[in-house]
Amino acid sequence: MIWKKEKENIWKKAAVLVIFAAAFFAGRMAARTEKMLGTSPASAEGNWGLSFQQEGEKPVGNATYEELAQYGAWYAQNTAEKIIYLTFDCGYENGNTPAILAALSKHGVHATFFAVGNFIRDNPDLVKQIIAEGHTVGNHTMHHPDMSKISDMASFEKEIKDLEAIFKETTGQELAHYYRPPQGKYSESNLKMAQQLGYQTFFWSLAYVDWYQDKQPTKEEAFDKLLGRIHPGAIVLLHNTSSTNAAILDELLTKWEEMGYRFGTFGELTR
Repeated sequence: MIWKKEKENIWKKAAVLVIFAAAFFAGRMAARTEKMLGTSPASAEGNWGLSFQQEGEKPVGNATYEELAQYGAWYAQNTAEKIIYLTFDCGYENGNTPAILAALSKHGVHATFFAVGNFIRDNPDLVKQIIAEGHTVGNHTMHHPDMSKISDMASFEKEIKDLEAIFKETTGQELAHYYRPPQGKYSESNLKMAQQLGYQTFFWSLAYVDWYQDKQPTKEEAFDKLLGRIHPGAIVLLHNTSSTNAAILDELLTKWEEMGYRFGTFGELTR
């Protein structure tokens, strides 16, 4: 009788192991299928996010280089070269952009300024200066909405094309077809629509909380993030509204240069 119970227990344990193994392999297969279809968590919809594993090393993004590449999208360059792609998001102007431009000019650095409609409309001379000094203006949409909530091409295209139109009216030039989703909110369909409109999408691999006007980071806090987390191939996002960025940019560029970094452009990255 005891032997019979032990035998039954053995069979029960074996059955549990079989079920566990089946579930495990089914999960692995499902995850593999999701990744092939581009619907796994790594392919990411919602908010662009980063996880920094080690100081000086590239962070892990919501999506990999390869997953983004199929949509003509980037968050960094996959390289060991010490190169930085510097970008500024321009929601409005509060007096800090001239100092930022002065620091960039001093170091011979060309950046990409992702602008929204009111920034271009309200600051035509500043936008013309940005272009005249060799920088690039990219598309941050006309009204800075949550683009991940836009699912139809007509609405998506209007946000993009209206910004193109006001830039052309202001400068007489065509806007660079570089797109940055407002607030980093996006969907795979957004990436596809941007690509269909001839745009490349640019997220970032290094940023910090610099946009709150009443809670600007100290110089020490800024350097802690921007020096400690810089890495080869970084796309850096800063905000032109930040008084801290305006105050530290000259010294920041100097420190990055002393660390052996040089500065590239998106034209160089994407060619």
